[in-house]
Amino acid sequence: MTTHTRSLGTTGPQVFPLGLGCMGMSALYGEADRAESIATVHAALEAGVTLLDTGDFYAMGHNEMLIGEALRTAPTALREKALTSVKFGALRDPDGNWSGYDGRPAAVKNFAAYSLQRLGVDHLDVYRLARLDPDVPVEETVGAIAELVEKGYVRHIGLSEVGADTIRRAAATAPISDLQIEYSLISRGVEDRILPVTRELGIAITAYGVLSRGLISGRLTPGHRFAPGDFRSFSPRFQGENLRRNLDLVEALRAVAEGKGATVAQTAIAWVLSRGEDIVPLVGARTRERLAEALGALDVTLDAADLAAIEEAVPADAAAGTRYPQALMADLDSEH
Repeated sequence: MTTHTRSLGTTGPQVFPLGLGCMGMSALYGEADRAESIATVHAALEAGVTLLDTGDFYAMGHNEMLIGEALRTAPTALREKALTSVKFGALRDPDGNWSGYDGRPAAVKNFAAYSLQRLGVDHLDVYRLARLDPDVPVEETVGAIAELVEKGYVRHIGLSEVGADTIRRAAATAPISDLQIEYSLISRGVEDRILPVTRELGIAITAYGVLSRGLISGRLTPGHRFAPGDFRSFSPRFQGENLRRNLDLVEALRAVAEGKGATVAQTAIAWVLSRGEDIVPLVGARTRERLAEALGALDVTLDAADLAAIEEAVPADAAAGTRYPQALMADLDSEH
């Protein structure tokens, strides 16, 4: 298995080439098994994975507490290599509803205090606002994180789902390690304006949704029914004709994957890895089985002919439906 590292920008840490996205262990994709989730985190650390990605609003703190337990029960050598990447600022109510974002400096420090406690750590390795707060200049939010860096509570400042202009403003305020944004074969908007700016400024990309929430995992079928509360039950790309059209793309990709002796998921992850050494895919594995499959992508080498075949199978902008429902798309500074 490939064991080289990638850098989270010119100012960030060296990390394993794949990170573990932990959200699905607590929220938005139906029931998850706690013991299996913790075992998956341990297996990821044992395989060399270093970056664990979470958010303080994932099941209202549940995910941070889960990761905290996983770290506390991991062997010391593995725990010491783990890096926490935390998103904050999304506001929830007791019913789980969403009610905006808070990037005020006082709120930034408040959120960080709670994350440190739930994770059971003395610092957060990367800290980022989940979505831009339209009522607070990004300079104020980033400046507050920079103060936490000065005090040793945060090591690096990240961004999430923001556009080129916001990236420039943030980077002019303090060093930025990485931008977390959706990037996959069927979500390639980052390539137009955002990726050129991050590369100009020496900012890495931590790519989430590399399997498009399972859409291009190769395991979904038309008419699939999702559990109540599963994000995909109302996500546009998983609805009716959109789902059928998107699964046609998956079948075209399957033909390429089989020619490589790889799974569809491994091929999709390998494609994101191939986009540059400044890109670190986050894999949302909830089980050790899915983690092992994802790690296998590191052994898939794509040459020019393979990449051309993948582009033909899944052309840019071929996906049917937006990546979020319209109300949530409005929160994405990266789309404006």
